[in-house]
Amino acid sequence: MDMGLNNKTALVTGATRGIGRAIAIELAKEGVHVLINGRNDEEVERIVNEIKADFPTTSPQKATADIVDIQQRESIFKKYPTIDILVNNMGIYEIMQYKDVTDEVWEKYFRTNVLAANGLSKFYLPKMLNNDFGRIIFIASEEAVMPSGQMPQYCMTKSMLLSLSKSLSKLTTGKEVTVNTIMPGPTLSENVHQIIEGIYPHKDMTFLEKEKEFMTTNLPQSEIQRFIRPTEIGRLITFICSPYASAFKGSPIRMDGGLVPTIF
Repeated sequence: MDMGLNNKTALVTGATRGIGRAIAIELAKEGVHVLINGRNDEEVERIVNEIKADFPTTSPQKATADIVDIQQRESIFKKYPTIDILVNNMGIYEIMQYKDVTDEVWEKYFRTNVLAANGLSKFYLPKMLNNDFGRIIFIASEEAVMPSGQMPQYCMTKSMLLSLSKSLSKLTTGKEVTVNTIMPGPTLSENVHQIIEGIYPHKDMTFLEKEKEFMTTNLPQSEIQRFIRPTEIGRLITFICSPYASAFKGSPIRMDGGLVPTIF
């Protein structure tokens, strides 16, 4: 299905691996010129070259910057003053006990997971409104609505993104501009893959068997009983970016494999 995104320009933050890389690739498949953001210029260039080779009709570009830093963020604005799509994917997480979360940690997570995305959105949203087309997507988590208690500092910031998304969406009334939040469940990033392999290092099992055992033991409430693949998230986001998804406005879109119970 042609998503109607040919020749659009998208900035994807944290795009050198995991969900961000998958999003960039799926958008490029639809003819989108992707701006690859990451802090490591060599990794950014590697992904740009990969996309150029696989999708030669597109023009991926480097957007190397630590977007938490205001000056580096502004360097992106100068280089790319207008875009059609903004995917706020970059974020940090780690398992921490509440008693160990200091004020400095709270502030670090707020600056990284919320203020960086807000800074980009605040710059690009008015331009999208003027052009009467634009898509802003925040990547949150099922932890935003169902905190596990293992990452309170992370959960707080992901809940904030739900609120921010809805507030910004209110500004798009009557415009072909949408602001939405995607809430993926546990996803098979490179880091998660290594963790699973480390849990079962000596077992004569395929990775799929290890994954199944882990899910059965640790996440029995998951209805898909596997980790979500980054490509699946990339495909969903590509649709949400398309003109066919205009009715999604300020929506918290769950993609958690049935992990979060529904309350009617």
